[in-house]
Amino acid sequence: MEQQDFFSMPRIGDMAPDFSAVTTKGKIKFSEFAKDKWVVMFSHPADFTPVCTTEMTGFAKRKDEFTKLNTELLGLSIDSIHAHLGWVDNVRKNTGVYFDFPIIADLDMKVSKMYGMLQPNESETAAVRAVFFIDPKKKIRLIMYYPLNVGRNMNEILRVLEALQTAEKYKVAMPLDWQKGDKVIVPPPTTLEEMDARLLDKSIEITDFYLAHKQI
Repeated sequence: MEQQDFFSMPRIGDMAPDFSAVTTKGKIKFSEFAKDKWVVMFSHPADFTPVCTTEMTGFAKRKDEFTKLNTELLGLSIDSIHAHLGWVDNVRKNTGVYFDFPIIADLDMKVSKMYGMLQPNESETAAVRAVFFIDPKKKIRLIMYYPLNVGRNMNEILRVLEALQTAEKYKVAMPLDWQKGDKVIVPPPTTLEEMDARLLDKSIEITDFYLAHKQI
């Protein structure tokens, strides 16, 4: 049964499962949320906990960077809306940081189960630190999972978001350790004609016919 549940979890390339939920910014229906925008949806184990507070603070402090990338943030934990509101207010009073993005109150664990955020060998009552990158068509493009005791890396979350968007826009791939402004990889040719054309293209840096970089 556990194996069957595992394979029913959303995977890269799947359409993001739709749901309705109560959040700190009001009720949402996910299929109608953030139209024409990317969504970074992330779960945390519990409100009023130390690692989660640092992570949510990180998202809040860098929210403008996500906005510039046409991306909405959407948090989740298995807590009530009242706990969420109390936590948001508590952090704002103590640190001055305001979690100005919706946080799903998933008290019945409906969304957590739907997205595979509950992993019994880690915890049956707390969502792991999952991050879903969802494009404007509501397709899942990348998934990250972290255990309860390891915080995420905000630089990496922003890096892969920008990489996904760049790859989508220019139809290219990203090499190891790619950062904004670095050269990208041109997809390999699929015909002899494309291979010959590549060898004549002066805008491409060719290592061999199957490996070539360019600046965009």
